[in-house]
Amino acid sequence: MPRRRDWHELPEEVRRQIEQRTGAVHAAYSVPTGASCDLAAVVDTDSGRVFCKGGAAEGPAAWLYRNEARVNPWLPDVAPRLRWTVEAEGWLILGFEYVAGRHPGLAPGSPDLTAVADLLATQSRLLTPSPPVQVQRFADRWQGLIAPNLIDGETLLHTDMTPRNFLVGDRLWLVDWSSPACGAAWIDTALMLVRLIRASHPPVEAEAWAAQIPAWGHASDEALHAFADGLVCLWERKQRSAPGPHHGPLIDAARRWRDHRVSRNGR
Repeated sequence: MPRRRDWHELPEEVRRQIEQRTGAVHAAYSVPTGASCDLAAVVDTDSGRVFCKGGAAEGPAAWLYRNEARVNPWLPDVAPRLRWTVEAEGWLILGFEYVAGRHPGLAPGSPDLTAVADLLATQSRLLTPSPPVQVQRFADRWQGLIAPNLIDGETLLHTDMTPRNFLVGDRLWLVDWSSPACGAAWIDTALMLVRLIRASHPPVEAEAWAAQIPAWGHASDEALHAFADGLVCLWERKQRSAPGPHHGPLIDAARRWRDHRVSRNGR
């Protein structure tokens, strides 16, 4: 993850162009965790509070910022609106509608679980078929991990179901659409299901939670078994190439789901 920059470290021209869009900046508060970007800050301006994120316009994460800027106009109101972009002095900064909130709890008995299921149901319904925006096909992203026909589809997916990307405020929001893809409508639910297992849900209860989301009913047993196996392979590969403390619990959760699928199917 790049070193997080403070507002005052932006080039003067970048700050000037932002202020042309927002009015004077009165205060800026760096966000120390979350998105893998050079700058993440809440900024108080004449026109209200804005969330700014971004980094080097030609840096290794620039494609993520451009993904998010491209897809945002097509998203339903589960996502904060992109208000403006500034590209100057080698920087690319995105300015979003500011939403306040906490991250949802995913542990068994959490009152947030219903809202998460409702959001995923709404999102898959409104984004099927995918709007006409260019994104990667999920089957291409998972090439070599699973038969493409099992995960192909026409739904615009978020694909990064970490609880850090959900904010519970006046309602539930889903942020950071930097890794969108087009694929089967049930994929985001499957990715969240594994997060529930990590949060101590038994796999059978996590699947029961997923069953309340209509798109889940369109996933075949064959597809779910192959997806669980592919997810284990993917996260094991990530752990080998870029070890991180969060990978171990995710691998364990994916393995528990895969083993449940194998046991259930007698395979």
